[in-house]
Amino acid sequence: MTNIINLTDSYKFSHFNQYPKGTETIHSYMSSRGGKYEEMVFFGLKYYVDKYLNSLVTGLDIAQAESFAKEHGVPFNRKGWEYIVKDLNGKLPIEIKSLPEGSTFKQHEVILTIENTDPKCAWLVGWVETLLMKLWYPITIASKSLEVKKMLQKYWDETSDNPEGVDFAFHNFGDRGSSSVESAAIGGVAHLTQFKGTDNFNCLTLAKRYYPDLVGFSIPATEHSTVTSWGRNNEFEMIENYLETYKDSSIIA
Repeated sequence: MTNIINLTDSYKFSHFNQYPKGTETIHSYMSSRGGKYEEMVFFGLKYYVDKYLNSLVTGLDIAQAESFAKEHGVPFNRKGWEYIVKDLNGKLPIEIKSLPEGSTFKQHEVILTIENTDPKCAWLVGWVETLLMKLWYPITIASKSLEVKKMLQKYWDETSDNPEGVDFAFHNFGDRGSSSVESAAIGGVAHLTQFKGTDNFNCLTLAKRYYPDLVGFSIPATEHSTVTSWGRNNEFEMIENYLETYKDSSIIA
């Protein structure tokens, strides 16, 4: 299990005793400072809330984080975290309000607010900022896919009699180029907010668990290794075998 205490920036560890004495409520918001696109897609919050922020903090988490903090050279709010474990049964006392997942927003608009629900845990609002900033990754992927879809839709309407085809016109092969297994899954699901075609099989597990309304499809397809394995003089036989093998598939590549 992930230790939620560790999922913040080092400088956050020293903030709990920097707020004015008697501070009971902190209210923060998240918004885009600008960017390439005028319209963006809000996406990814449910995943980070369900997977991370809904995790229960334990005494073992406190011991590990405190040990790391001591070695790292930063203070540790043991009293605050022990209060969460002992008095709040390990639950983080925060309330998050946001735009609906998949909805669009403009630059500088507030897309999310966060506030503590326990007066003894005002410091916690800033603590979870680091995790919530990871929303910009799925937001960026979904927003770029939206812009591509707008462009495709324009020319699709002018040239095609099949309006559903645009949903499969921008295919995702992003798993192999991602920074991690998790980022591949998150980015893959973000792409599915706009398109239905993907070869990012990894993202399907995350989609089914957190976003079951988002589905992705693919088809049988060749690659260099399967084609060239037949040799230079057997290209016809390769095509014949391929067509025969997948003769029940309506589309192949």
